[in-house]
Amino acid sequence: MPRWPSAFSLRGPTSEFGERLRRTTTMCECDEQRAQRHRRIAARLHNAGIAPVAGDAGATMAKLIYASNMSLDGHTEDKRGGFDWAPPDDDVFAFITDLMRSVGTYLYGRRMYETMAVWETDPDLAERSNLMANYASAWQSADKVVYSSTLAAPITEKTRIERHFDPGAVRELKATAGRDLLVGGPHLAAQALAAGLVDEVVVFVWPIVLGGRNPALATDTRVDLELVEQQTLGNGVVHLRYRVQ
Repeated sequence: MPRWPSAFSLRGPTSEFGERLRRTTTMCECDEQRAQRHRRIAARLHNAGIAPVAGDAGATMAKLIYASNMSLDGHTEDKRGGFDWAPPDDDVFAFITDLMRSVGTYLYGRRMYETMAVWETDPDLAERSNLMANYASAWQSADKVVYSSTLAAPITEKTRIERHFDPGAVRELKATAGRDLLVGGPHLAAQALAAGLVDEVVVFVWPIVLGGRNPALATDTRVDLELVEQQTLGNGVVHLRYRVQ
């Protein structure tokens, strides 16, 4: 699975009328700005002879979702750099699988890609349980874009390599994609957030203090968020979904 520091403004629901009015106005302004940006991108694609996805008519841009597991103190890795600090939980695993299956393209850096590729290169994983088979199927069915200057060739199907992260290219990918996209890994997500590309942030907060490394969210970028969904899953894991404002 792909993976909050004080630099982020996390805003949840409020009962104050003035705050609701301010938020509604802000959201309308953001929606209009986003729509104008989409129209400009659609015009550039049209001028370049690139057709929008059939049935989409370029009207709706796919969302880019950043999803991450993280500890209560905000880390994605333990002190050794390991990802295996979260105990297995069927409820959480099934929830994450549904999220993975809902998108059509994953964006990875090299390390995250090589960590996740086992869901295709190791067929034994899918044979261990129905849950693992469903996850492997979801992962394999999506397209993957891997950003790496050193990876010579992909080791999985439906995968292409890009030598550097190009925000303009990702915007065009969002404009033409038939389904949403997911960015995995805190370093690549930090670039996407800084470029204003991320539409939603989804975190699974595990009840553990790691004292680890690689925070799920960069500490040098401010992004205002609106809480749109929260849910407590198995093992005390809290699922939080935020809309980027």
